[in-house]
Amino acid sequence: KGSQLGVMEFNIGMAHRGRLNVLANVLKKPMSNIFKEFEGESYEERISLGDVKYHLGYGHTIRTADDNTVILNIVPNPSHLESSAPIIEGVTRSRMDYIYGGNVNKIVPIIIHGDAAIAGQGVVYEVVQMSELDGYQTGGTIHLVINNQVGFTTNYLDGRSSTYSTDVGKVIKAPIWHVNGDDVEGLVHVMRMALEYRQVFHTDVFIDILAYRKYGHNEGDEPRFTQPTLYKAIARHPNPRDLYSQELIRQMVLTKEEVVKEEEQFDTFMEEQLET
Repeated sequence: KGSQLGVMEFNIGMAHRGRLNVLANVLKKPMSNIFKEFEGESYEERISLGDVKYHLGYGHTIRTADDNTVILNIVPNPSHLESSAPIIEGVTRSRMDYIYGGNVNKIVPIIIHGDAAIAGQGVVYEVVQMSELDGYQTGGTIHLVINNQVGFTTNYLDGRSSTYSTDVGKVIKAPIWHVNGDDVEGLVHVMRMALEYRQVFHTDVFIDILAYRKYGHNEGDEPRFTQPTLYKAIARHPNPRDLYSQELIRQMVLTKEEVVKEEEQFDTFMEEQLET
């Protein structure tokens, strides 16, 4: 959608959760490379230990369905969640000034937050507060909040004082959309509106994706210990892929057999990439 509105480059900053998904499915980083990084084959001894694989940046030029070319960049990010936010603004501003002649419609920064991080880390307020200053503005940032409704193990009512995690956006009267993470087409619709608004009014926009975290914060966390009621409900809840598959089957866009075939083909593809 952005490419249809004149965008030639998107710069993305995000933390760990969902990063591999973004790298593989949005930036089209070869899955074989991702698997090699996890096996430590691409680095000197010891450098790829721990969660460094989630910290890596990547850049790629893709061609969209309507044959437009778009540059996609994701900056490296250490463990501190929101540390990439000001980096993204700086990268975007410099490229806007020196490559695109100051044209804010040619380049768009995107910051992907967690609900606890956007509400709890002061650097977010600093970035938002400076977003409309002449020396720092980048034509409007798209803020996507992956709202898991739990910050590590804390109920959101014990994690912040504001009603919504995105209330920091009210500082600059930015438009804020709250959308059900299970509603795939609703989210796409909101994303298109946000892009159009940004391209016309050149201010930050916020999309609060109300979702959940299926498993723990990491391999050593068992969320049922601290959130037993919530995770009893989550365990019974079908995932977005299955929900959307059921809707497409109901609309007779796909058959159940076609859905199963697609999943099997994708699993086979990933196994092949692993072996590459």
